Amino acid sequence: MQPNDQTIATITQRLRESASVTEAMGDRAADIARAASLIAQSVQRGGKLLLCGNGGSAADCQHVAAEFVGRLTQEKTRPAMPALALTTDTSFLTAYANDLGFEGVFARQIEALGTAGDVLLAISTSGSSPNVMAGVAAARRKGVAVIALLGEAGPLAESADVAIRVPSRDTQLVQQVHLAVEHLICHLVEQALYS
Repeated sequence: MQPNDQTIATITQRLRESASVTEAMGDRAADIARAASLIAQSVQRGGKLLLCGNGGSAADCQHVAAEFVGRLTQEKTRPAMPALALTTDTSFLTAYANDLGFEGVFARQIEALGTAGDVLLAISTSGSSPNVMAGVAAARRKGVAVIALLGEAGPLAESADVAIRVPSRDTQLVQQVHLAVEHLICHLVEQALYS
């Protein structure tokens, strides 16, 4: 089956939109650099990276944690860096959500696992996920620094030490750019600590 002209036009348009939003992130390079520096300093002092988010952002949490504990590229051999996705313990997540509600699933883990000097990467496409916001509040109480990765709107940015906003409200585009930013952060941390 051959694609029709409308299908080709849709593909081309969406790829151009994605490229445009990605290119616009150049204006946020300083925020990305500050986020990477915050994480590198934490790891250097014995801290760890905690990550939280929902849906596609939850998958990003696992992805980023894997890059930190493993390695980003085959070319760089380095020690493991401590990172923990707060989205992966299904026994805790389902028990806590069932008994007490989903809003506290990240806050409770930060209360248990967060230490002053750690960093929380809070990922929310909308910038207003209640459980992510509650996790950020818990991080603040524990002395954990906060990096917010979000779309162009939402109150999450105001609660963060560093906020990285993607200039779009299109969930798909925001999530695509989040992955590029996450890889950049990992790359910069590796360079800072193990170049």
